[in-house]
Amino acid sequence: MATVQKNEFAFENVPSVKAKTLRINLNPDIYGTFAEIGAGQETARHFFRAGGASGTIAKAMSAYDKAFSDAIYGIEHDSRYVTQSRLKKMLSHEMRLMEERIPREEHPDRLFFSYANTVATIDFTKRYKGHGWLGIRFQLDPKQKEFDEIVLHVRFRQNEARLQQETLGIIGVNLIYGAFFKYDKPRKLLKYLYDHIDKDTLEIDMINFSGPNFSEVDNRLMSLQLIKNGMTDAVMFGSDGNNLLPAAVLYKKNILALRGSFRPVTKVNMDMFQKSYDIFIREQTVKEENTIVIFEITLSNLKASGEIDEQDFMDRAELLCSLGHMVMISNFQEYFKLVEYFNNYTKERMGLTMGVSNLIDVFDEKYYRHLSGGILEAFGKLFFKNLIVYLYPMRDPETGRILTSNNIKVHPRMKELYKFFKYNGKVMDIIDYDPEVLDIYSRDVLKKITNHKEGWEEMLPDGVAATIKENHLFLPKKNKATQEVE
Repeated sequence: MATVQKNEFAFENVPSVKAKTLRINLNPDIYGTFAEIGAGQETARHFFRAGGASGTIAKAMSAYDKAFSDAIYGIEHDSRYVTQSRLKKMLSHEMRLMEERIPREEHPDRLFFSYANTVATIDFTKRYKGHGWLGIRFQLDPKQKEFDEIVLHVRFRQNEARLQQETLGIIGVNLIYGAFFKYDKPRKLLKYLYDHIDKDTLEIDMINFSGPNFSEVDNRLMSLQLIKNGMTDAVMFGSDGNNLLPAAVLYKKNILALRGSFRPVTKVNMDMFQKSYDIFIREQTVKEENTIVIFEITLSNLKASGEIDEQDFMDRAELLCSLGHMVMISNFQEYFKLVEYFNNYTKERMGLTMGVSNLIDVFDEKYYRHLSGGILEAFGKLFFKNLIVYLYPMRDPETGRILTSNNIKVHPRMKELYKFFKYNGKVMDIIDYDPEVLDIYSRDVLKKITNHKEGWEEMLPDGVAATIKENHLFLPKKNKATQEVE
């Protein structure tokens, strides 16, 4: 039985593009199709040029005309062709044809694959930089009933279509090579996608692994790798744990974002969310059906204790997903960068829910010294016409006084600037807050959990405490391991 052996390619020297394609071409069992729409036969070209492609390529095709494309893969009712939906249809159709047309009886050892991409390169005006979907559906054992699949989305940063096409061809080769020879090391496979590609020329902002050989892969952790490796600035995943393309989720939506550590998510977090959401959807220009809520965690927050603790990250993600929320991990330490990012995809209403201490930090000049325009440049990007801050009050630990937008103290130099935004309706107090939860802080709850103290359960939303206990979340590694063994 022909199977792809693990660790077959043991050394870490990066093979050339030709060496990768030749290795696949000379493997008598790997056999599949290439379907590439939008940027030419860029990936297939590398396999043809390497030699021996007749043993690998069953078919290579493009269908640029929409009528032809629709006839082959079906109609896209929203008339958008550079989408994950289109890519999935391409992969499914081509793999079905492989199974129908290549008799398994005559080729018992063949490892079938279908590679596809649907891409829009930079336009003539250079207004739209270009992006695309690419993926591979494949098998590592000829008796494998369910196929494995890797799907990713890329954004091009080059300013010439020719250069973008070349980059697409290389990443396509890297993906196919990684699928067959690095599938058992998905984190390394992710890094190897950039072999012979400068990171400044290409952004990977979403990837999903699925299938029997990736059953142990958590796609949320793969999202985290994209951020850690500098491949993108923001990633998103849904309550089902699968990664989402931020551009598709945010496109023309009203957005309400809540930033926090969520370590763990507490009653005060949920009160902040619910009360600000109730105000947000009552805005005249906001339609609830076109509104999304994002719980955002910054990379710097994940690094608060030094290096990123992936188990800690997964614990936070587990809780937020269990509550049915969409999560974003970003590299945007400053709020204005987050808003700027959202503004790339929507011009609709935006809301930021934050506590008093966060708002005071927003008006601290030290965070903007790296900008040529200083705090004014940052505020020009932050408080644009469609954004509003929903401010959740805080109890002063020394005086017990409730702090709101009316009595907080910002730096004297910032006082007039603060008044300008406050009186122009850019900051709105949440007044129907729950006073019973004001003194709940995630750090206090976490300390009680890790020290096995009592009383933390009542500080969390319904069901969260049970999830923490059931899955032993936020426990020190030693304790967690011990409980799992028991």
